[in-house]
Amino acid sequence: MSTILLVEDNEDNRIIYATMLRHAGYTVLEAHDGQQGVDLALEHRPDLILMDISIPILDGYEATKLIKENEATSRIPVLALTAHALAEDRQRVMAAGFDGYFAKPLEPRTLLQEVQARLGPATMA
Repeated sequence: MSTILLVEDNEDNRIIYATMLRHAGYTVLEAHDGQQGVDLALEHRPDLILMDISIPILDGYEATKLIKENEATSRIPVLALTAHALAEDRQRVMAAGFDGYFAKPLEPRTLLQEVQARLGPATMA
């Protein structure tokens, strides 16, 4: 079963995305700030990370930088989920080492399709 780390400080968004991903059969770890996201990534080595940009303690840029610089987690794909939706925001996200970018609000089905495209359908254990 694939594991996804969801780093999102907005509780409503976290609940919606985590519930949808769990319902689809994925294991979901949740973090509400960047430092917790880095710690969970190092501890659990998820298959995919969904990272908000504007989060407390470490923002999504700094958290992703730390994840990508660590040999143990450097190959984990990190997708940005952000309300920063201008063209220059997308360029900054991609230049920062993210593997993909989604502007919020993001339809949960769209996110699920992207996760399935990257990880394949979840296998129920």
